[in-house]
Amino acid sequence: MTSIGIPVTGRRTRRRSRQWGVKGVLAVLVGLTMFPYLFMIITSAKDNLQIAEHYWAPALPIHWENYATAWQQIQPYMISSVIVAAAAIVGIVLLSLIAGFVIARYSFPGRRFFFVMIAALLMVPNICALIPLFVMMRDLKLLNTYAVLILPHIAGGCVLGTILMKTFIEGIPQELFDAARVDGAGGIRIFWSIMAPLSLPVIGTVALITVNGVWNDFFWPLLTITKDELRTVSVGLLFFQGQSGTDYGPMFAGYLLASLPLLLIFTFLSKYFLAGIQGGLPGSH
Repeated sequence: MTSIGIPVTGRRTRRRSRQWGVKGVLAVLVGLTMFPYLFMIITSAKDNLQIAEHYWAPALPIHWENYATAWQQIQPYMISSVIVAAAAIVGIVLLSLIAGFVIARYSFPGRRFFFVMIAALLMVPNICALIPLFVMMRDLKLLNTYAVLILPHIAGGCVLGTILMKTFIEGIPQELFDAARVDGAGGIRIFWSIMAPLSLPVIGTVALITVNGVWNDFFWPLLTITKDELRTVSVGLLFFQGQSGTDYGPMFAGYLLASLPLLLIFTFLSKYFLAGIQGGLPGSH
């Protein structure tokens, strides 16, 4: 018995009941979240007759050939998405890293004003710049090129990237930079030898955000690209649906294959994403 007359075993029983209740609710939420993905996996292994007869349940035989058909269709679109994502990552990381380093570690007139203006750009909806951006790309004759896909991602990604980089770099001890300057290191040497290696977590965060944005971007590639070989995977899947007609098995297999890169990236690199958001190194929290 405790001092207030409640048995210890009773308190433990209620605590276990609450824990099971919380676990049950979380399990239901996870099930609801994963159900569309599970349905996509099940449907991707069927033909049209199996889908008509067993819409929700798995069916035999498993049609593995759906994945081969889907891969042949979406492979060029996947390659285009990888090219755009890689170029955008390089541009965003380089520009935002330099901007974040300068704003965080150098004093100059208007530093606070420039940072506030950069942060204010986050409040501007992307749709507001759609028409001016399209007209500018058309006048520059960049439509139907990789540049029309890469440059807007770099311009838009540098805003959030600069904010994340600046916040992260401010958390690096100033003593490291002071010691490097005492040893005769200049700004470029400090940038590449000290700041850049220590900023790998936030670089990974910016890279993951960029990959996610490129992979899920639909309207801009649909608006600016008419050449089939330049379409990214999000737009390519739309045309894949038209090419396949009502053959839903390969169509869902294409959706599954297109989602695997993002799923694998976030599964294995999620700790770096969280570390960059929190402003620390993996394992330090």
